Amino acid sequence: MDEVLTVDHVAMEYRYAKSSIKTIEDINFTVRKNQFVSIIGPSGCGKSTLIRMILGLTKPTSGRILYGDREEMGPNFRVSVVFQNAALFPWLDVLDNVELALEPLIKDRSRRTEIAMNNIRLVGIDGFEKAYPKELSGGMKQRVAIARALATSPDVMLLDEPFSGLDVFSAQAMREELLDLWESPVENPNTILMVTHNVDEAVQMSDVIVILSHRPSKVIQEMPITLQRPRNTRSDEFYKTVDHVLTVMSE
Repeated sequence: MDEVLTVDHVAMEYRYAKSSIKTIEDINFTVRKNQFVSIIGPSGCGKSTLIRMILGLTKPTSGRILYGDREEMGPNFRVSVVFQNAALFPWLDVLDNVELALEPLIKDRSRRTEIAMNNIRLVGIDGFEKAYPKELSGGMKQRVAIARALATSPDVMLLDEPFSGLDVFSAQAMREELLDLWESPVENPNTILMVTHNVDEAVQMSDVIVILSHRPSKVIQEMPITLQRPRNTRSDEFYKTVDHVLTVMSE
């Protein structure tokens, strides 16, 4: 498989006048085309810092972030992101929130609207394109955020704890819908990198789980998840896999 994103032995150290804090010791892994990869680790291990580096917002102290075989500096439109809190602009309606991601890329307004509406339909919120964020449930807000992330046709869609703010039933529905999109042969996204604290979620969704240590973090293990899809989250095999991930994390 083609390498889409490579985190090449990155480290991060914050230096102050009389001290320094190293949050990341050595993180090294590769995301390949059509993979669903999850990153999991304890709180404070540098997952948020790693997200900023992948997005091009923070430069690592050492190491590189490669997109394909190139290192790019600054914000990168080849990667889109869905945050935990949806991050919608409250003064913009659904259509304008999705269309906003396309403004730096497409000058023609009618074309932006067409692409935005296609993605709004794709995530099942057509009919709500003129609604404002305050009028939407948490699950619907996340659908808007996913539509916005899909609109730019990214090489990699980055998910930062995307379902942690939803109730149990909404979160599970969103996981299944996102997996349906990912597995579709004709739709984006075909490559996803997700940051999560939820081991069950990571096992349900991922091809590979990258397990990080406590700060300063390094990769403990890249664990392939070989359970057949769609995954039965109540099967003995599923529970055994979750238990194995938890065991590795606690070592």
